[in-house]
Formats: sequence, C-alpha cells, structure tokens
Amino acid sequence: MSKSLIQFIIEEQRAIPGATGDFTGLLSDIVSACKQIAHQVNKGALIGVLGSAGSENVQGETQKKLDVITNEIFLKSNEWAGHLAAMASEEMDDIYPIPAKYPKGKYLLTFDPLDGSSNIDVNISVGTIFSILRCPEGITNPTADDFMQPGTKQVCAGYALYGPNTMLVITSGNGVNGFTLDRDVGDFFLTHPNMTIPADTLEFAINASNERYWEAPVQRYVKECIAGKTGPRGVNFNMRWVASMVAEVHRILTRGGVFMYPKDTKDPSKAGKLRLMYEANPMSFIVEQAGGMSHTGYERIMDIKPSGLHQRVPVILGSKNEVERIVGYHKEA
Repeated sequence: MSKSLIQFIIEEQRAIPGATGDFTGLLSDIVSACKQIAHQVNKGALIGVLGSAGSENVQGETQKKLDVITNEIFLKSNEWAGHLAAMASEEMDDIYPIPAKYPKGKYLLTFDPLDGSSNIDVNISVGTIFSILRCPEGITNPTADDFMQPGTKQVCAGYALYGPNTMLVITSGNGVNGFTLDRDVGDFFLTHPNMTIPADTLEFAINASNERYWEAPVQRYVKECIAGKTGPRGVNFNMRWVASMVAEVHRILTRGGVFMYPKDTKDPSKAGKLRLMYEANPMSFIVEQAGGMSHTGYERIMDIKPSGLHQRVPVILGSKNEVERIVGYHKEA
C-alpha cells in the first residue's frame, strides 16, 4: 500500500534540520478536522445538516448550516494542541485567539471551512481550504495585523475535496501531493504524487453570466476561446464552471485548464470576489508549486501584502501559458 499522509509528512520533516514536530502535529489536527467534515458532508440530509442556517457571515452572505458546523469543527480540532497562536476564518469577523486554558504555538492558521457551500444542497463537490503562516517572532497574543503576510510567507497550504472520493492536496513548498481517504482504514494515502499542471490547455472556467461586467482583456480572451477554430486562436476550447473553487482547482491540477474570477464592475466596492487569505493565497501557492501561474491580471497574487482579514482580489490561475496570455492582454490594454 502507498504511504499514509502522516508517514509522508514525518519523512519530509526528517529532512529538515532542527524540525521539532510541531508542524507535523498541526497538520495531523487539520487532517482530523477534514475527516470530521467529510463525515458531515457525506451524511447530509440524513443527519439534518443541509439548508440555510438563517444567519449571515461577515461578508453578508447567507450561511448554510454546514458553514457554521464546519467552522466549529476546524476551531475545536486545532485550538487545544499547542501548535497555534491564533486562527482566522472566512466565516468569522475577527481572528480567533487560542483560549487561555491551552498552550500557544508558533503558527497561524487561516481557513475557508466549506468552500462552494452554495452547492451543498444539490450534492456537488465542495471542499475546505487552509493556509499556515508563522506567527511573528516574540508575539504571544497575535492581532489581525500579524496575519497580514503576503502569500510568499506561507509555510503550507492545502485543500480537502469532498467528492466521490475525499482527497487532501497539500504543498509545503516542495511540490504538490494528493492523498485519498480510505474510509475502511480511516487514513489518507498518497495517490497523486508530484501533481503538475500542463503549461498548455484547451479548457477555461468562468461564470459567463458576468460577461457584461468584465474588463476588456478578459472579454477579449473569452471571445477568442469561444470563437474556436474559426477565431484567432484556431483551436476549439471547452468551458467548465462548477462554482466551487476547490473543484475547479482540482480539475486544473489533474488535467490542466485556466480558472478566472476576474475584476469586474458588478460591485464597484469590491476589488474581486475571492478572499485573498482564505482562497486566493493558498490556491496560488498550490498552483505555482504545481508549475502553474496565479495572477490578478495586474500582479502576482502571492506578492500582495494583505490590508485586511477579508480582503478580496481578482483571480486568474492555472496553465501557465494561458495565464500569461491573459496577463499580456491586460498589459496591452
């Protein structure tokens, strides 16, 4: 049998001089949370966790019951072991300090507990996204300011995909590896080593209903793709849209493609739709480690210094040559 996730992480840890095992312990807690969430998602209507929670998150979005449940699972799984100094969640207004009764650690954790939750009631793949940062030296009671680190500072990023199989895909800056949950054993095993994104693709993912709000470079790119063989590109493209970032990125990691949630004029008060710290940065780290590219159209996403916990950014990521083409169109415009 292929190696388990924890075995894989311990072997990686041994290669790092002075490693204390803290990171391995933190990842083990995250894995535990993802297993619990997989169980809740899998049971769905059988245990009454589908539907609206009747509340809104900090972004003003209606929360599903599972948004609230999965957020609580992540907090409770990761607060007690002494690996973290604080957490931040897409579902919470402010940071979550580690309660005083528990020891504090050297890492910060940000997460989107249930990405794509609008799909949960229709049984389409959803996921969890997380990012690990180091707590600044000498800080024992971190504030939101201590989370304001660019994506280049991430120690680790990953996502869990709750689909036909439950998968965990992670990077700690040494490539991207995918693990599948064996429900009989209750453990994740390495099934997708060294995941890489092909540089070229004939597949793009975008919410085409927003076309009238897009900027000219994105309109140009999509029109050229749709024109197919009769257009300037001279080849036919396929379009996909799942409305679950985890599912979109996983498809791109598996077979290539480009995913776009670009800047638009639909809501001028928002620079983009996706959150920098909970979605864009961790996914950018994974995509870049797999040989892809991640950009806003104007700058590399992982170079952005966050200005707020819930900052939004445009996202264009995936197969390198296509992302470079779209960035080029932005420069020309």
